[in-house]
Amino acid sequence: MITQHELKENLDYDPGDGIFRWRNSGYGKFAGQAAGTVTVNGYRIIGIGQGKYYAHRLAWLYVHGEFPEKIDHINHDRQDNRIENLRSVNVRANAMNAALRKDNTSGHVGVEWLEANKKWRARVCLHGKTKHLGLFDTKEKAVNARVSASKRYGFHENHGSVAN
Repeated sequence: MITQHELKENLDYDPGDGIFRWRNSGYGKFAGQAAGTVTVNGYRIIGIGQGKYYAHRLAWLYVHGEFPEKIDHINHDRQDNRIENLRSVNVRANAMNAALRKDNTSGHVGVEWLEANKKWRARVCLHGKTKHLGLFDTKEKAVNARVSASKRYGFHENHGSVAN
């Protein structure tokens, strides 16, 4: 596992733009060149020595000196590694700031149309269990029920917003 000292010996990090740049290091990289590559899942990964690390985790190490359990991209943009867009969270808190799924058809997290009932259903997942919030005649009522539940149960204000 890389240390903060080793990281700073090899890379410069600008917390304002979230970009890592190579220093004049022994890795054959050019000083000033942006480090890393974007993976198929949309995260930037950087190889240093024998290890490969996600840039968001390195940003946290660079600024705070530790690797936390999880890092949450507050705005859901996996390549926005500005320190102000990152927060140290546990698995539960990370799940409470999830982007809207790409297969969502209602445009709202936790809201779906049930064709068999001809109703809108609202639900929320807490601690791995689904809590039914009700069936509604209108999409607006279902969305309002879900928004209220999100506030009541402490979901992040960006939970369910569209990922960049």
